[in-house]
Amino acid sequence: MGSSPNGILAYGYALGGADGWNIREVDEYNGIDPDKVTWYDEDDDDFVTQAEKRLLVASGFTETDWQAEGYFDRKREAVARVGVEFRYHGNHDYLRHSLVTKTITVEWGDAKVLDLSALLAESAEHGWDDKLAAALTALGITPTQEKPGWLLCTYYG
Repeated sequence: MGSSPNGILAYGYALGGADGWNIREVDEYNGIDPDKVTWYDEDDDDFVTQAEKRLLVASGFTETDWQAEGYFDRKREAVARVGVEFRYHGNHDYLRHSLVTKTITVEWGDAKVLDLSALLAESAEHGWDDKLAAALTALGITPTQEKPGWLLCTYYG
């Protein structure tokens, strides 16, 4: 079984990854500076898992007992309240991360017709910029990207 290139159109911020971060809170090697991003444990390379946990706690979800009745329903509701997600792009050797509110994917050999005016209306209607700003505040990071925008990314999957 092989891998194929695919495309992602997503609204948000391109944050970068282990081969270089696109945020202001970096050290001299362009890695996340744990003195500036205090929740980040540099010994645990899984930035996304740590960041998602931080966002859930900021939304008020602090449960850890996944065996408790209704846990997954409550967690799903908390994730919906946060209103953002992390998307990977690149390839397995050089994963990059984006913090996004909307994602459209196209698999190898496929095409999708987009209604750009509907996407702009959806952005305003659902407050995507506000959700992204709240997530950045909770994470304590500042993207080098000036403002959120449409990101056209590739991934090899």
